[in-house]
Amino acid sequence: MKLPQEIIAAKRDGAVLDAADIRQIVAGLTNGATSEGQAAAFAMAVFFRDMNADERVALTLAMRDSGTVLNWDDLPGPALDKHSTGGVGDTVSLPLAAAVAACGGYVPMISGRGLGHTGGTLDKLDAVPGYVTQPDIGLFRKVVREAGCAIIGQTEDLAPADKRLYAIRDVTATVETIPLLTSSILSKKLAAGLHGLVMDVKFGSGAFLPDFKKAQALADALVSVANGAGLPTTALLTDMSEPLASAAGNALEVAYALDHLTGRRREPRFHEVTVALAAEMLLLGKLADTIDEARAKIEGAFASGAAAERFANMVAALGGPADLLDKPAKHLTAAPIVKAVYPQAPGIVQAVHTRGVGLAVVALGGGRTRPQDPIDHAVGLVELAGLGEHVGPERPLGIVHARDEAGFEMAEARLRQAYTLDEAEVSRGPLIAERIMESSGR
Repeated sequence: MKLPQEIIAAKRDGAVLDAADIRQIVAGLTNGATSEGQAAAFAMAVFFRDMNADERVALTLAMRDSGTVLNWDDLPGPALDKHSTGGVGDTVSLPLAAAVAACGGYVPMISGRGLGHTGGTLDKLDAVPGYVTQPDIGLFRKVVREAGCAIIGQTEDLAPADKRLYAIRDVTATVETIPLLTSSILSKKLAAGLHGLVMDVKFGSGAFLPDFKKAQALADALVSVANGAGLPTTALLTDMSEPLASAAGNALEVAYALDHLTGRRREPRFHEVTVALAAEMLLLGKLADTIDEARAKIEGAFASGAAAERFANMVAALGGPADLLDKPAKHLTAAPIVKAVYPQAPGIVQAVHTRGVGLAVVALGGGRTRPQDPIDHAVGLVELAGLGEHVGPERPLGIVHARDEAGFEMAEARLRQAYTLDEAEVSRGPLIAERIMESSGR
């Protein structure tokens, strides 16, 4: 066995690490043999020297094996999941999991909380009274088998080395290096015991990686490493240059997802991304032979109400109200102040600083800047204007749901700053810019 500093020095000097060396560093993250300083030095060495394909796979597998690895081989169908790199108004996971379950897939979705300008799936579900986001493994398995899907939070024993390394990366400016990003995302998904994974990698003004080329590089790496580690994976590059849904905020996004599931309201952009990602999951799970067949099955699950039924079953099985879909207003908390924000002069939306929209929700109390921050589930924004829309006295930029007048005024100012208006007509780029499969290559 080598000293940790020998391994760090080798990577610092540009060497390719073998799998045993990588496993030693990762094991040390869990058992304490790798110090905080050594972990930080290792992360910085990787940041500057990168890792080749074999190193990335070895790092991801070592992180996976640092804790419990689930197994779903006893299910009558494939265990499938979707992961998004985050954005604003991205509540796709809620209707998607239910639709895939209605088509014969099983979705054991282990999700995270929001940080910065992005909303977390778990925070949204915390807005549902009674819903248990941290069930024991027995209940998790039971709900997945019976409802077909369960959306819960990461348990302490899934990829614990990632949790420690992420905290170190967060304070050493090494979060955004692709090998470490890739292993962090995929180690948890591999530990979940999946048979197929679809990655939704965002680009644009509301994305974690706004630059398209950087997002594309991350998507390539995720697909390559996941497949190299034995998890069939496809990625879609999707546009986050404006909020995906017209709602942002926890209870408000749950209500939006319920409207989508029941058919009360289905916005085209949100629906397109949801169907595209869900269809890719069916393909990976061999529940459809072609992408057209897969899309038709997902559309059918929404149209027939089967997806809504699966979602209702999941919510009830995890302690939530049985009538949530029919009576959301009865259960979801509402903010006391609801007021529209109009532009100072009318015009056509030329650009949306989507990160700024997300930060408006954070300023209202609906997001967090530190993991321990509390969340106000009632606040947020609805009826957000999209690119190319004409806004003015008849059409606001959005409607603010606030706890008090001071919160409204802060969100009002941020919302106005986030929108660029002019009189020119605007054409959107493609919502789904690229599909990346194992054989795509560059």
